[in-house]
Amino acid sequence: MNKVTAIDVRSYVVNLLVDGSLAADARLPTERELSEATGASRRVVREALSSIESEGLIWRRQGKGTFAGQPLEPISALAAEINQTSEPIEVMEARLCIEPEIAALCATRATSDEVARMWALARLHYDVADDEVTELWDSALHRLIVRCARNQPLQTAYTLLDDSRTSQDWQGMRARTRSESSLRETMEQHIAIVRAIEAGDANAARDAMRDHLLTRINAMCEATALLDVTGADSNTSRDDEVSHV
Repeated sequence: MNKVTAIDVRSYVVNLLVDGSLAADARLPTERELSEATGASRRVVREALSSIESEGLIWRRQGKGTFAGQPLEPISALAAEINQTSEPIEVMEARLCIEPEIAALCATRATSDEVARMWALARLHYDVADDEVTELWDSALHRLIVRCARNQPLQTAYTLLDDSRTSQDWQGMRARTRSESSLRETMEQHIAIVRAIEAGDANAARDAMRDHLLTRINAMCEATALLDVTGADSNTSRDDEVSHV
């Protein structure tokens, strides 16, 4: 049985936000109820809720519970189809086509409060020790930048692509490309993106986002090539063994 991750819990909660199953007061289930419903530990549930809250999609009041914030788009069926038919590098190529322009728009539209939230997310990405949680905070920053661009068609397009982060192919690819040096490099690139957004410099934000995505695409291509070579060597070894039987 596969371990239930914070990314799985996030997907579960996001579905609650879009499928109309919440109570009239938009109150979410408790941590205990989410734990029972998903099979995840309370710690994993808290990680997922913290990342969703950081994006402004939910808010929590002490003693009252957790409530829905901004509405999300019900596009899960189409996103699932993209997941099933697209490779991780294809998704990254599509992101490269739209995210630099999204960052440029964000630089002209984000509020100071939103920028402060971006800074918190950029630092959290590097501070966590768990691969799964690292991916959670990384995606939270990118989603926040997209929302702060305030362009609905672009947000819809990005949401379709972003759902691929929940797939096993994506998680496996990202795990192969993640290292201490890559995490530090990503943090520095995230800082450059947020700094440009904070300065209101659309050109710098565009360039910083493009550089970041190109770095990740190159890392994924290298990991794929290495995997192909390893697989070919393995097959050659098996063929040699058979030829000597």
